[in-house]
Amino acid sequence: MAKPPPPEAKFTPWETPDSLPNLGDVLYERCTRDLGGSVARVTINRPDKLNAFTNKTMKDIMVAIELANRDPSVGVVVLQGAGDRAFSTGGDVAWEGERSTADWFFDPPPNHTVRFSLKPVIAAVRGYAIGGGNHLAYTCDLTIAADNAIFGQIGSRHGSPADGYMARYLVRVIGAKRAREMWLTRQRIDAHKALEWGLINAVVPLADHEKEVLKWCSFVLDGSPTCIRILKAVFDQEVDEMAGDVRRMAQLVHPNFVESDEAHEAQKAFFEKRPPNFWPAPK
Repeated sequence: MAKPPPPEAKFTPWETPDSLPNLGDVLYERCTRDLGGSVARVTINRPDKLNAFTNKTMKDIMVAIELANRDPSVGVVVLQGAGDRAFSTGGDVAWEGERSTADWFFDPPPNHTVRFSLKPVIAAVRGYAIGGGNHLAYTCDLTIAADNAIFGQIGSRHGSPADGYMARYLVRVIGAKRAREMWLTRQRIDAHKALEWGLINAVVPLADHEKEVLKWCSFVLDGSPTCIRILKAVFDQEVDEMAGDVRRMAQLVHPNFVESDEAHEAQKAFFEKRPPNFWPAPK
């Protein structure tokens, strides 16, 4: 006789803990599972910018994740964007255009905000996950998408080259040919194709998305917290050897590229809502 399915976990409503630090660009919430363990949810709260981030946003995410790391009741972190239109559309173009060599060298890359976590991070993707937003989604430990999710890379059109291992790690996730296709052609893919490529773990209707994310959180919380923490560290070790690439890219990119006519044309075209004209190519 088949065993009955285990009872479905129930979660308390999301609540904001007292005495939070000033997190201007993100929201921090927590809910608790009736079977034990809590979930921390970090929301990029810049919906007017389609949750595009700046260095302040990335630092706020790191502070929020550190709150989760220090909370012994939390077993998993959910990262999402405010609203249903976008998870994140990557770096705010206006901010990127003002970054100096030192900023590129010392600012925390988007991936680091995720890898900083000692506990598994689940990307809850609704709407656009573009550029650095796509990086954030595929460097999370798990990625659960709503059926309105759109993924892609646009950096070569907007004058934002890949920072070090962001491209290299995507090869580990979806393979070399698909990674090159995503980066070189800038074609956007929907959630179902992303699942086919192995870019995400699951896709569900938008109306069921939060319930599905909490179900995956419950899967994680069912495991031994110590074993999960060790597994997270072991998987992250695969990426550790790539981490120095970010600093090397900073040396290659600045100042020759960011201060060039080519980069300025990319940024100007973005704000003027027209295709950039990169040709003739610089010598």
